[in-house]
Amino acid sequence: MKISARNILKGKVTEIVKGATTSHVRIDIGGGVIVTSSITNEAVADLALENGRQAYAVIKASDVMVGID
Repeated sequence: MKISARNILKGKVTEIVKGATTSHVRIDIGGGVIVTSSITNEAVADLALENGRQAYAVIKASDVMVGID
């Protein structure tokens, strides 16, 4: 995966809280640090996110996106 964002934090999904249209995804990046991202429920399904899955918090400007290999 190549992207333009330079802030890519590797971690594991610890929690997914689904709402009506969006989910809050919590990623443990180590050292007791948790990054939370708000993404669509469709994105959670497309990425097959689940607790324990390795994922990346990709930070560009003020947005946090989630990516996987």
